[in-house]
Amino acid sequence: MLTVEILTFNPFQLNTHIIYDETGECVIIDAGNSDQGEDNRLYNFITSNKLKPVRLINTHCHIDHILGNRFLFEKFKLNPECHGDEKLNLDTADGISEYFGVKKPNNPPSVKFLKNGEKVFFGNSFLEIIFTPGHSPGHIVLYSNESKFLISGDVLFFESIGRTDLPGGNYQKLLESIKSKLFILPDDVTVYPGHGQTTSIGHEKRNNPFIRD
Repeated sequence: MLTVEILTFNPFQLNTHIIYDETGECVIIDAGNSDQGEDNRLYNFITSNKLKPVRLINTHCHIDHILGNRFLFEKFKLNPECHGDEKLNLDTADGISEYFGVKKPNNPPSVKFLKNGEKVFFGNSFLEIIFTPGHSPGHIVLYSNESKFLISGDVLFFESIGRTDLPGGNYQKLLESIKSKLFILPDDVTVYPGHGQTTSIGHEKRNNPFIRD
């Protein structure tokens, strides 16, 4: 059984997810830690629970989701992994950081690109990659069929959806991603979004004003 820990970081209130199983190996998704205090919170959680970070995944590479990448590379030698269509967001991140007044992410030198349907293995477990463009060109979500949860990044929120007015955003693609790839999942799947409170597939089918037919 997988355990999901949520730590909320940076001025954008980004939910960083740490997922681990009985082996202690863990995946960190969207490392948003942006200063020394937040770095310490993340590091202390990992070490106090005797976890071994083995993968660092970015659902997409908007600035708030990648601020902790360098820290995890330096501490645990983790290179970030994302969809290849997010490369432009990675390449322009330092300039974007100046606009928002946050630290430069100074991304690690190597990035692994993930594909739709690929499995992210760790410990005795895995998460499945689902390609969900719309909020950004290469957005992915991560799904555990066994533990019935979805890490939705900035695609699906509690009674809301991701914004599409940033470069590469596409409203129709976002709605199609949600309807054709997420709403086919069972209603009892828990949804852990990149910002805000936890929800479920069933709740969003019934109550999300952006998606109800």
